[in-house]
Amino acid sequence: MTEPRYDVIAIGNAIVDIIASCDDETIEELELNRGGMTLVDAPGADRLYEAMGPATEKSGGSAANTLAGLSQLGTQCAFIGQVADDQFGKVFAHDIRAAGIDFDTPMRAGDPPTGRCLIFVTPDGERTMNTFLGAGQYLPATALDESLIASGAILYLEGYLWDPEEPRKAMRRAIEVARSAGRKVAFTASESFVIERHGDDFRDLIDNGMIDILFVNESELATLTGEPDFEKGFDMVAPKVPCLVATRSAKGAVADAGGVRASVAAEPVAKVIDTTGAGDQFAAGFLSGFAKDEPLEKCLRRGAIAAAEVISHYGPRPEADLQALIAQKL
Repeated sequence: MTEPRYDVIAIGNAIVDIIASCDDETIEELELNRGGMTLVDAPGADRLYEAMGPATEKSGGSAANTLAGLSQLGTQCAFIGQVADDQFGKVFAHDIRAAGIDFDTPMRAGDPPTGRCLIFVTPDGERTMNTFLGAGQYLPATALDESLIASGAILYLEGYLWDPEEPRKAMRRAIEVARSAGRKVAFTASESFVIERHGDDFRDLIDNGMIDILFVNESELATLTGEPDFEKGFDMVAPKVPCLVATRSAKGAVADAGGVRASVAAEPVAKVIDTTGAGDQFAAGFLSGFAKDEPLEKCLRRGAIAAAEVISHYGPRPEADLQALIAQKL
């Protein structure tokens, strides 16, 4: 097996995040799924955009956010995702390349436009996401650079992108390519609604040994297993994957790798401003340690520190120097 060129190659949604503060009444008036992620169509995205107050626009997408953190932590990364040949597509491509991440997926001509996620942040820092996937849901298997996928030590897959049929086929093919090359496959469940729709797929992947690293949060684990008790649910899945990582918000995080279990408390934060990207940056911190064969507890600590940084400000990507921050705290 050849030495990998990249530490992590990710496939995910290529989206521009539009983030605005709002009060709790706005969430109710717009009938939004508070604290969750809801898929919307183009008219729905336009309606919510009109209802937003002053907003900031930043390139996002779950897997792309994770790579942004990983790149800052000195990890060599590449991204595969679909944008349209439009202004938001150009913004996304510029931002991800400026973060030091290789991105060469050809732009898609015509409609639909590049995806966007409209994020409403309430005073408690909770984010309510409404995502128009746009061009991202048309990532075809033919757009995959299979030699690129085979050159990455870890293939990281975003659960959100499993929902549309075309990228789901692309991701299945990417798993085949990565495993044939002897690489590891990491999967983040992304959201409980994705598991509700595709739980049989995910359970088959797990049961057939196709996932090496599985990231879930507490509610996603319960949806995946049908077991509301966290410890029981964790014990159901842990023997089936080489590495299981479960985040529990303020209760910290737990991981199991080959029967070795570790846990960490949540990193203290003076004030939670916006929880957007918390799971994404946790994965970045964890994988940055995992890629260097660091002990499991240290990987979790890296994840907790990265997650704490991102929830202390607006936006899903780090603003502080993560490498310096982790070096200071570990």
